[in-house]
Amino acid sequence: MLLLRRGDDGPAVAEIRATLVALKLLPPAHGSGRPDVFDGAVEHAVRTFQQQRGLITDGIVGPATYRSLCDARWRLGDRNLAYLVSNPMCGDDVYTLQEKMLELGYNAGRADGVFGSQTEHALRNFQRDYGLVVDGMCGPGTLRALRQLSPRARGGRQVFLREQENLRNSGPRLSGKRIVIDPGHGGQDRGVFVAGVAEADLVWDLARRLEGRMVATGMEALLSRGEQVCPAEADRAQFANKAGADLFLSLHTDANRSPLAEGLSTYHFGTGQGTTSSTVGEALAGFIQREVATRTGLLDGRTHPKTWETLRLTRCPAVRVEVGYLTNEADRRRLLDPAFRDIVAEGILVAVKRLYLLGENDQPTGTFTFKDLLQYELAKADSA
Repeated sequence: MLLLRRGDDGPAVAEIRATLVALKLLPPAHGSGRPDVFDGAVEHAVRTFQQQRGLITDGIVGPATYRSLCDARWRLGDRNLAYLVSNPMCGDDVYTLQEKMLELGYNAGRADGVFGSQTEHALRNFQRDYGLVVDGMCGPGTLRALRQLSPRARGGRQVFLREQENLRNSGPRLSGKRIVIDPGHGGQDRGVFVAGVAEADLVWDLARRLEGRMVATGMEALLSRGEQVCPAEADRAQFANKAGADLFLSLHTDANRSPLAEGLSTYHFGTGQGTTSSTVGEALAGFIQREVATRTGLLDGRTHPKTWETLRLTRCPAVRVEVGYLTNEADRRRLLDPAFRDIVAEGILVAVKRLYLLGENDQPTGTFTFKDLLQYELAKADSA
């Protein structure tokens, strides 16, 4: 697994430096300076890039940052774009094409930078409407047509407006909603491991507690992995997409070099620039943050937009919940308490219910109980 940081050297570092230079985040190497050394300037440029892309800003080039750097090399028009089933094309050029399709009113799905079947379908519709060769390929002719047209709307927000419309149309009841619960890590990947406590085990237990409560309300709760396996993030997102999930909830604990770092944070899809953000995901993240922080007393680390694959590649609203820091003694002690994990599971479930209530018949944060929720669902079922 690629993992490069300050002090490393070699051809891989030279490649990263060249990409950062091309992105104008780093000046070209001068004089006797070695172009294959990961120095302070490269680390600063990597941090800047990560901040721009909604990644963890740690200055380390891991798999997610490396993929984003590779994607950033492409500009629309650099190559012909098409749907390749076995090896989908990825890059900023694909993202730009998807944004243009959305701005013109064609449903290319979420702009995720991956040329999939929905992007091809939108492109074929565009080609058909404008008298072009309908081949599903973005070549010179299609690109010229795209550049000549003014969009009907700007900002690429149509896909997120559809999210809101789907939420409104789904109704307030939990029964029938399909939720994918994603316990982080698994199998040989133990996640954060401190004092004999593994993140993978804690979030697996939390996921099962949440699953049981969801099933009791009539929801269909699916786990993204088994106890002894660790799918890649993209595979977890694909599982949710194939299942036709209404929501995707990823459960994790956090870690920090400082033992003083503590608290709860939630994450939704977004770049942090305000133009590309899952509005329903953001709303759900806010509900979870408030409910769980109020019920547990965990420090409120707020909600944040990120472009992690489990958030970016899911077609439904997705939220990642970081429940406490295993590197913090107080947080770790709480997480080891089964009663605490029950409280967290109840808080997440109530937050999902608040999302579907759309502000109607709601109660103050932290006061809605699992019993209240079951009674509400039963009453709604009787009146249906």
